[in-house]
Amino acid sequence: MKQSRITFLSVLFFAVFLIIDLSCGKKEGTAVPPDPCSGITVVVTGITTNPATPGASNGSITATATGGSGFTFSINGGPFQTSGTFSGLTAGTFTITVKNSNGCTGSAAFALTDPNPCAGITILVNGTISNPTAPGSSNGSVTVTASGSSGFTYNINGGTFQVSNVFSNLAAGSYVIIAKDINGCTGSSNFTLTASNPCNGINITVNGTVTNPSAPGASNGNIVATATGSTGFTYNINGGAFQSSGTFNNLAAGSYTITAKDANSCVGSATFLLTDPNPCSGVTITVGTSINGTDPCMAPGGMITASGSGGTGPYTFSLNSGAFQSNNIFTNLSSGNYNVSAKDINNCVGTVTNILVPNLPAGPLFSAVRTLIQNNCVSCHNPTNANGGMIWTVDCNIVTFKDRIQARAVNGNPSPMPPTGLLPASERQKITDWINAGGRFTD
Repeated sequence: MKQSRITFLSVLFFAVFLIIDLSCGKKEGTAVPPDPCSGITVVVTGITTNPATPGASNGSITATATGGSGFTFSINGGPFQTSGTFSGLTAGTFTITVKNSNGCTGSAAFALTDPNPCAGITILVNGTISNPTAPGSSNGSVTVTASGSSGFTYNINGGTFQVSNVFSNLAAGSYVIIAKDINGCTGSSNFTLTASNPCNGINITVNGTVTNPSAPGASNGNIVATATGSTGFTYNINGGAFQSSGTFNNLAAGSYTITAKDANSCVGSATFLLTDPNPCSGVTITVGTSINGTDPCMAPGGMITASGSGGTGPYTFSLNSGAFQSNNIFTNLSSGNYNVSAKDINNCVGTVTNILVPNLPAGPLFSAVRTLIQNNCVSCHNPTNANGGMIWTVDCNIVTFKDRIQARAVNGNPSPMPPTGLLPASERQKITDWINAGGRFTD
């Protein structure tokens, strides 16, 4: 029993010692082995060989590495191998990973590409066309040939490729044909098909008869057009809609273009002029006038009063080609010849020419005074000896100086005239009567 207890205590003591020893070891630590990749950079380089033809699996990558020794190589995460050469590769991107003897790794990517099968290949596309036989027809065709490679297929305007080089049932238009060889190399050409012109040699002539409007401003004129040179005509006027009839009614005066179009849309045209009738045809405007003369020794006072007949009133009037006016009286006219025109509502005009506005004749009182003045005073008052600027041989001079005549010859102020003495009372009375009547030429 005692021996067992000793053995148990011994075991317990050893266990406690072991625990304490292990605990102390963790606290003070044991040496951690160094990282074998610290400061090591594995650099991967390589040489590539592309596949010899598109789709081939004969490309290769030969990789080498630095940054250690004992290298092994893996491609795209595959198993590591001692050789850095990977063969039987297609075009693509590959990642080569290299691991040294200490497990340190590096990697690099390499790209293999297929060769361009079209390098140096020029495909030429030629062809012959057959145009559609009529406008709107789809019986044209294009036949092409390609050169510069082999194994061609063809498409038209981006459609499906076909083995045949003939494209049929084509309408007029523009087409692009592509030739593709066995390697997918292409060439193309443009072809244009045109429909034959149905109007070649067609000359359409348009004739017609016109009926002018019956009155100025009326819209009852018409044109009846006919066409020759083809068949199936329709007609339009001034670019309007085409109609089967060549008759166009309700037209005012003016210029009109009639176009005729046949069944193939070939056209011809002609221009027709409709005119208003002359409203003055057969109309004679007669101008009537009455004349008042003018006193030659006063401001112009002649007058012409005009009237019109023979047309449609109301009338307007013009003097000497001046502006027309509604007033038919022209006043303040000097003596002379005048032309007067009358115009009716339809602008029909009549004119009378050389209407004389005369000087009015001398009145009897003035004539008596003129006689006595000229009999007694002309010797001192004439163009050669015009005392005081008074010339009694000029009628209007007598009118101008009537007050001077009255003062000298009637009143003797400041001295009598003629110098031989005052005129007899009867003569002086003639001057007084004329002055009292107004002292005018016409009195």
